Amino acid sequence: MGQFLFHAAVSLNNGRVLQLLAASLLWAFSFGLIKGELTGLDPLLVSLVRLALAAFAFGVLAWRTRLHWRMGSRAMGLGAIQFGLMYVLYIAAYSYLPAWMVALFTVTTPFYVMLLAAARDRQLRTRYIAAVVLAIAGALVTVAQGLPEGASWKGVALLQAANLCFAIGQVFFVDLKRLSNLDEASLVAWMYIGALLVPALALLLRGTGAGALPDSSQWLTLVYLGLVPTALGFFLWNRGATRVQPGFLASINNLKVPLAVFVSWSVFGEEADYLRFTSGLALVVAALFVAGPENASERTARQ
Repeated sequence: MGQFLFHAAVSLNNGRVLQLLAASLLWAFSFGLIKGELTGLDPLLVSLVRLALAAFAFGVLAWRTRLHWRMGSRAMGLGAIQFGLMYVLYIAAYSYLPAWMVALFTVTTPFYVMLLAAARDRQLRTRYIAAVVLAIAGALVTVAQGLPEGASWKGVALLQAANLCFAIGQVFFVDLKRLSNLDEASLVAWMYIGALLVPALALLLRGTGAGALPDSSQWLTLVYLGLVPTALGFFLWNRGATRVQPGFLASINNLKVPLAVFVSWSVFGEEADYLRFTSGLALVVAALFVAGPENASERTARQ
């Protein structure tokens, strides 16, 4: 625990983790807004509008960036997975779960990050497995008496697929930046273009209408979500991801969970079994400390 806090303090002092903290704060309010304002809308339409706004915000950078078609294809492909497919699955989960539970079940993202990084580097460690077991135990404690009324396990499954997509992007964005030798903003600009294609093509292939159109309040929510948590939030997160070690990145992924759950309860008035939630969250936090940041010997071995 002391090692984790020391690493966090040093990273913050060096400005490496400020982007990750800022993104987590931006995302904390998104869960309640989506559940309260956008649940009745087509998930593909919501994803399309948010990603279109993000692509527009970064479009000038993509236009000005000279990128070889192979590297451009990689960036767009990674964006299609991390942002496009993830958003479609993530938004769809709100039809089956309350906002606080959507936030809670994103806790598996760090473990996907750790396992993917370990598979890439061929260094799967025992403590990673122990961390996964603790995290699963925490989730089981939270849902020990079943899901809340009106919730469905289908939402949990959709979220796990979304978490995996987001983890893939985080792990391999670092490699993409190293290979392309471009700044993060230019790469993210191309990634948003690739992400936008996912809901756009899905809507075209489906061949049916997008359902009810947003009203004025929902449009305002979509504009905010598209420009702030999506465009700015994901850029800050991916930029921060290139400046910290994989173990620390995996750990800080879950900072948004207690923030989002607190906001869902205090601001948006959702109800939950607080004792079970805090008990489960305690196990998840323990799992993060078990996973921990990489120590010096591990970083040397990986290099």
